[in-house]
Amino acid sequence: QIQLAESGGGLVQAGGSLRLSCKASGRAFGSYFMAWFRQAPGREREHVVSVDKVGANTYWANSVKGRFTVSRDNAKKTVYLQMNNLTPDDTAVYYCAASRDVYYPTREFEDWGQGTQVTVSS
Repeated sequence: QIQLAESGGGLVQAGGSLRLSCKASGRAFGSYFMAWFRQAPGREREHVVSVDKVGANTYWANSVKGRFTVSRDNAKKTVYLQMNNLTPDDTAVYYCAASRDVYYPTREFEDWGQGTQVTVSS
């Protein structure tokens, strides 16, 4: 089990950018698939992206593909979500999640952060 802490959320105007970070504590960060999810008020949690254990492969939600990028730095135990060309529909609490064996969001990730709020104004 690892502990996750997101940061970098905030208020941004439509068309702007934000970079979220998810810092992990604990051992063997490189043994975990990582993912970002988001949940808007009144809506179900939505998968944004999964990234493999070395950052070589990603699996994206169509809603953000081409606007967001993901990277991870295993030495820093951190995964990043760069969000560009934001729209009000991107407003949500963004969560990072980790799993040793779950990559696709068809199964539940075991470890979750507390989330960081992203608000995009029109």
